[in-house]
Amino acid sequence: FKMCPGRVITKLLCSGEKEVDLAVQSAKAAFKIWSQMSGMERSRVLLEAARIIREQREEIATLETINNGKSIFEARVDIDISWQCLEYYAGLAGSLAGEHIQLPGGSFGYTRREPLGVCVGIGAWNYPFQIACWKSAPALACGNAMVFKPSPFTPLSVVRLAEIFTEAGVPKGLFNVVQGGAATGQFLCHHPDVAKISFTGSVPTGIKIMEMAAKGIKPVTLELGGKSPLIIFSDCALENAVNGALMANFLTQGEVCCNGTRVFVERKILDVFTKEVVKHTQKIKIGDPLLEDTRMGALINRPHLERVQGFIKQAKEQGAQVLCGGDLYVPDDPKLKNGYYMRPCVLGNCTDDMTCVKEEIFGPVMSILPFDTEEEVVERANNTKFGLAGGVFTRDIQKAHRVVAALKAGMCFINNYNVSPVELPFGGYKASGFGRENGRAAIEYYSQLKTVCVEMGDVESVF
Repeated sequence: FKMCPGRVITKLLCSGEKEVDLAVQSAKAAFKIWSQMSGMERSRVLLEAARIIREQREEIATLETINNGKSIFEARVDIDISWQCLEYYAGLAGSLAGEHIQLPGGSFGYTRREPLGVCVGIGAWNYPFQIACWKSAPALACGNAMVFKPSPFTPLSVVRLAEIFTEAGVPKGLFNVVQGGAATGQFLCHHPDVAKISFTGSVPTGIKIMEMAAKGIKPVTLELGGKSPLIIFSDCALENAVNGALMANFLTQGEVCCNGTRVFVERKILDVFTKEVVKHTQKIKIGDPLLEDTRMGALINRPHLERVQGFIKQAKEQGAQVLCGGDLYVPDDPKLKNGYYMRPCVLGNCTDDMTCVKEEIFGPVMSILPFDTEEEVVERANNTKFGLAGGVFTRDIQKAHRVVAALKAGMCFINNYNVSPVELPFGGYKASGFGRENGRAAIEYYSQLKTVCVEMGDVESVF
């Protein structure tokens, strides 16, 4: 593999209505077999898939780097999280059960936890392989089938996941991949044999998917955008807070929905914190993402790069100060000259009413905002339509728990950021969506409860 940014790797045909129907019918047939298997049987297949991913970690990570543009260092982490996710739900598959309830007179009731059927997963382009695993692992563990549509910008690595599931022993067609854009997504959402839709992406697309799902009364999980606050108190461990701010803003070229892009810094340490953040940001190695020492690769495509650049231009016009970065970056390697690279940007002199502070940029742009009191910063942190994540850096443990309890966000971090263990539920409040991925919580969104009431005596009629 060699990086050749801006060039076409391969071409794939978009799946039309006919292809989508074939995929759904194939998944429906596989579901009949898979759903009748025991949880332990499903567990063994998922464990085998996890083993294959772990064994082929380097190959899949390289494919993901070429697919997406992120550094190979990060891609390896994504692949590790992916096989861990499969292992986690393999462990839960054999324990999925209902409960028995004793009723008067020897009668009783019980509940059955049953799969939904054919589930649709629609992925984003920032974590293509990992998102597909986050959606498919709980879905398959619960006994469902899945038809997955990756982003048209990153179509490759999910096909490899489908091959791995087949190698691991799932019934043919249990995990199907269809390629395409909005039209393909519409065919999936409207298909009468689709039982549920799980979507990761933008708020406008999430709204459309929810509208389409409503017509078929299909449950949806929406993991949408964010403009998350990261609150740095003066009693923090400074070096740790600086590292946390970098993790909260610059992973995957800043193209992360839960990034803490509004960095609120207590005024007492504003200058020293800003100086350290700028110093560390300027040291980030940009370039060929397949090189071991690269820490920031290329943005996903030219229109997105131009969009991010537009936010920075507007921020300057509105009075923000570019403290570092924000300009295009051209690597020395001539093969990389057409890549969509930019230097990570730190903005100072920001205020809450600026566009760069209110809207999701989805690029390597950090906005620093001073604050004076805990009460003030909590109110400002919550003053957003989003509610995906939030973070706090402080040595005062009572303050830390008090603040995260007050944050209106689904995923909160104390003295760290962008850590997403598969054991913990992930999802947002408000316009950031609803439903949860990962953890035991995801089981609730890929299964349904059936109640059975058993009468042990004669039926007493009221007629």
